[in-house]
Amino acid sequence: MMDVAIAYDKYKFIGYEFLTWLWFVIESDHEYLNRIQPELLALDVGNRLVLENRKSGTVETITIKGDDAGLEEARLSLKKGGLVSEMNLSYRAGDQKWQFTVKGESFHISTLKIPETGPVESDEDWEGGVLERIYLYEKAITLVRELYKGFIRLRIQNEWSNRVVPQMKTWISGSRE
Repeated sequence: MMDVAIAYDKYKFIGYEFLTWLWFVIESDHEYLNRIQPELLALDVGNRLVLENRKSGTVETITIKGDDAGLEEARLSLKKGGLVSEMNLSYRAGDQKWQFTVKGESFHISTLKIPETGPVESDEDWEGGVLERIYLYEKAITLVRELYKGFIRLRIQNEWSNRVVPQMKTWISGSRE
């Protein structure tokens, strides 16, 4: 049986591939996102993107931050072989908006901001307010889980190498099919 630490180091690339693929899907296949989450109105790269490029035993890290930050340097890192290691996402469904960060190495979700909820005005409303907040947290977590399940299904099929990887390479190079 493989030691947990060894397995963690050996397979953490899969989270980086997932986030890189997710950026590709966000920019090129909104229909796929709607199949995963029918009420989804928008899923966008938010205000932070971290990429890592591991070559010859060294790690180059590129961090893009800011609400209106351009992603040109991030695309250049992808061209050089980098992968997304951390991504801030902005998710809208209906009139609600979530903002959160997913770390590829551990699938840790951080900085989760949920839509505003109504004020709790009495003790009787307290339980309902807590349940509403739990529901809103779960909605973001479910989105990431469903996207990851879709990615894994695709990743283990021949379609990954035959269709998706060439499409991603075209997207990374900036040319259109």
